[in-house]
Amino acid sequence: MSRKYFGTDGIRGRANGVITADLALRVGQATGLVFRRGEHRHRVVIGKDTRLSGYMIETAMVAGFTSVGFDVLLLGPMPTPAVAMLTRSMRADLGVMISASHNPFDDNGIKLFGPDGYKLSDGDELEIEALIDSDLSKKLAKSAALGRAKRIEGVHDRYIEFAKRTLPRSLSLDGLRVVVDCANGAAYRVVPEALWELGAEVISVGVEPDGFNINHECGSTAPKALREKVRELRADVGIALDGDADRVVMVDEQGHLIDGDQLLAVIAESWQEDGRLSKPGIVATVMSNLGLERHLAGKGLSLLRTAVGDRYVLEQMREQGYNVGGEPSGHIILSDYATTGDGFVAALQVLAVMKKLDQPLSKVCHRFDPLPQVTKNVRYKNGTGGKPTEHAKVLGAIADAQQRLDGHGRLIVRPSGTEPVIRVTGEGDDPELVEAVVDDIVDAITAVSAA
Repeated sequence: MSRKYFGTDGIRGRANGVITADLALRVGQATGLVFRRGEHRHRVVIGKDTRLSGYMIETAMVAGFTSVGFDVLLLGPMPTPAVAMLTRSMRADLGVMISASHNPFDDNGIKLFGPDGYKLSDGDELEIEALIDSDLSKKLAKSAALGRAKRIEGVHDRYIEFAKRTLPRSLSLDGLRVVVDCANGAAYRVVPEALWELGAEVISVGVEPDGFNINHECGSTAPKALREKVRELRADVGIALDGDADRVVMVDEQGHLIDGDQLLAVIAESWQEDGRLSKPGIVATVMSNLGLERHLAGKGLSLLRTAVGDRYVLEQMREQGYNVGGEPSGHIILSDYATTGDGFVAALQVLAVMKKLDQPLSKVCHRFDPLPQVTKNVRYKNGTGGKPTEHAKVLGAIADAQQRLDGHGRLIVRPSGTEPVIRVTGEGDDPELVEAVVDDIVDAITAVSAA
């Protein structure tokens, strides 16, 4: 069944354009009705990032949930993984995160978590979608059964304590100078405080949100300023989170960027040595570099690939029994601790390896040399039937490219989920060959689209 509202990570779009107060109210009502199970007093926790539109959406969702009898516990600005954790620890029936993650401030979104802290299933989302556009007037709570709302204090301390407990009690970050960039987002209070409590010398940037500057020239999607700050202050490490802190990239003492693939390799090897991997391998997406796969294979570890999106990574982790997974973008899921990506907890695992090995981050995180990779986007006209990748000429170019790579590289040809664009990615040992085969496929798609 096609979806009208939900994408791969909740509902997202332009604030007060796609994500209106009316939609937020109806999402609250519909979700509450779907999860109104039993006679107990139901409750939902709601967190948000620092976008201006969060006030509007939060207020509308409070109205929606209370109108169907839910009590609402308001957390204020908190990381997405903190909301998932608090949903479980506060024994709520639902959790809501109001955020558009790494998008600019004028977008916003609604992420929903079940009582187990996991994002909702496709079935739950489709049931909610069916209710959003229906007449709900006869399903609302009676006057005496309306919900209440209150703001919860002390939630920052709960998350800080949770994050600290993911490290051995004896481990201290004494002697580490850490620059942390919180993207002017949801983690601007909790992460610098947690690092300080762990003993690090903390220099914080991206911790002055004003409603408009979330992810603006800062955070994991724009780490240039962090790299410069690490070099300027001769820091040992830089940590860059995104707007809702579910992804992370790091910067070593030389100012070099470390992506999610290298972080996954560090964590996987460390956990393997400590006997903490639930299975001898990890889950990643088709976008993870072949260098990571080869490196892990040399350590006796497998790499199970999924479609792009942390949702699909988590699904496979749960189905196959893996406890480490992630994406090159820095979504890293450690299911021993969290039910969703947690950028800060992932960074702490890497800092723990630094302390254990007593080595600089540049050495700790250089686990493999990534293979040369080329990605090119091809825009096509919807009039071509919308599926140029199924055309015989394109299929032929792909088959020819795979034959030429002959096991010494990988090819990914995938349509964008949001626009009429085909993304063609190639990687391999021979950069000139990779460039050539990608160009051949791009030419074939372009020719078919123009026909």
